[in-house]
Amino acid sequence: MKILLLEDDAKIAAFVAKGLREATYVVDVSANGEEGCELGRKNSYDAAIVDLMLPKLDGLGVIERWRTEQIKLPVLILSAKRSLDDRITGLQRGGDDYLTKPFSFAELLARLQALIRRSGSAAIITSLTFADLKMDLLTREVWRGTTKIELQAREFLLLEYLLRNQNKVVSKTMILEHVWNYHFDPQTNVVDVLVCRLRNKIDRDFEPKLIHTLRGAGYSLRQP
Repeated sequence: MKILLLEDDAKIAAFVAKGLREATYVVDVSANGEEGCELGRKNSYDAAIVDLMLPKLDGLGVIERWRTEQIKLPVLILSAKRSLDDRITGLQRGGDDYLTKPFSFAELLARLQALIRRSGSAAIITSLTFADLKMDLLTREVWRGTTKIELQAREFLLLEYLLRNQNKVVSKTMILEHVWNYHFDPQTNVVDVLVCRLRNKIDRDFEPKLIHTLRGAGYSLRQP
């Protein structure tokens, strides 16, 4: 799943983004409202976490623009403003939930998961399937047929990326940017190693094989 985080406090943004990535979410981070608003317009996210005190355009302004433009992105407001009136205002102006600072990451994650579950939006995908392979994005469970497969965080992210791009070719650079969220040396073999680990779990004991290598191009999740 992909989350948009709008937070101008660098320490809080790094803390939340790190926790979400460890929970196998893909995270885009922006430190100002104008940029964050545009990201929400152009990209598809499962939910957004929005601080109220943002430069250039405050959080409520961002949310109001999205709602005016019929962008039905579930929004968890994150704010140091703790009064009842502040919370009511945030919800009335388009927020779906409100969490005050300081907060525990466990609570933030639980609220985010609940927000995605109850959004009821047809655009929110909670599971991905291909052939007899199934991934539940909320419980983080993966099954091949009736066999449950345990994946590490980056293996899960890679498989999710392949499932979202099934029957398409994804390059090593695309995988590096998605799974690690920053640029590695394109010559590194970390992608090959990760794909090998995932193949051992997804394909080794099953038929048909689903993860295929296209020399010079990348990898693809497809049936032979």
